[in-house]
Amino acid sequence: MSATFKDIGVSSEGHVGIVEIQRPPHNFFDNSLINQIADAFEAFDRDGNIRAYVLCAQGKSFCAGADFANRPQTGAAESGKHLYKEATRLFRAKKPSIAAVQGPAIGGGLGLAIMADFRVTCAEGRFAANFTRLGFHPGFSLTFTLPRLIGQQRANLMFYTGRRIGGEEAVAWGLADVLVPLADVRKGALDLAKEIAESAPLALLSTRETMRRGFADAAEAATERELVEQDWTRKTEDFKEGVKSYAEKRAGNFKGR
Repeated sequence: MSATFKDIGVSSEGHVGIVEIQRPPHNFFDNSLINQIADAFEAFDRDGNIRAYVLCAQGKSFCAGADFANRPQTGAAESGKHLYKEATRLFRAKKPSIAAVQGPAIGGGLGLAIMADFRVTCAEGRFAANFTRLGFHPGFSLTFTLPRLIGQQRANLMFYTGRRIGGEEAVAWGLADVLVPLADVRKGALDLAKEIAESAPLALLSTRETMRRGFADAAEAATERELVEQDWTRKTEDFKEGVKSYAEKRAGNFKGR
């Protein structure tokens, strides 16, 4: 791939494409980052040599979501409509993907991890949908993708409590697929991608299209609903308090307004 990206590294090993997020330590996302990942995925889809791809990250976190602590008043232009519209491009990718989750995947970062077909993680992995703890509505199509993956009840538990699920529990729940030592997360993801890439490419594409038929459309529909709810909840006093309390690692003093 000849394109040059600012915040991601793009490479390949055999029939496997690799996208590495390069915003350590926490790899906070914004519209630009999601756009770059989507561009890379679409380029891999056009590359007949690539049969699967891996999404991995530098640093401590896989992706800690949006950086609300430093941009608490971030509006729809960055963390809302435009960002999530870019994210729908990821759901329309044509080839299987594996997320290498070596650390926290939080909020929208959880949405990014779940966008992939599979997740390889470790005991140190952390998965959390912390939106209500921040005082606003979930996004990144998680209201569709999370219950589809782990069931309605467990999704409700994650949404309502904001609790962090460790790597071992994530695999037990089906939130992640493979558990390996921390040092082997990326290798484990590459190994799974290479195993997938041994399949006949046309049959692989055809089977995935059938298995995910309607998936991207449903994810986009969920996004539309999420954006409506995020728009007003992000304007509340509770959202300001949620961002402040989360940064200060304390329970929020919410007022319901």
